[in-house]
Amino acid sequence: MSKMKKILPFAILGAVALLASPVLAADGVEQAAAAGKPIAAGLAAIGAGLAVIGAGIGIGRIGGGAVEATARQPEAASTIQAQMILTAALIEGVALFAVVVCLLGVL
Repeated sequence: MSKMKKILPFAILGAVALLASPVLAADGVEQAAAAGKPIAAGLAAIGAGLAVIGAGIGIGRIGGGAVEATARQPEAASTIQAQMILTAALIEGVALFAVVVCLLGVL
């Protein structure tokens, strides 16, 4: 695996954190605009979108890997499926948390 593929998830998480941080510092869109941060709502939307896109890519890769692993070793299908569902649920939970944090910053 190349270095870029190893670093990419951390870069995406860092970008989401950087995009959401100005919004979290403000109490609302009006106060953010008054404080000279008129793009805070846009940054929150971008952060939420990146979180959803990243989660979709991650869950898609998990599903593809599970199908490939099941095709290679059919006797381990139930174990692979259980691990896939657990991992997808954890990713979905983190993505939901990221979206809520980004959108709460706008309210």
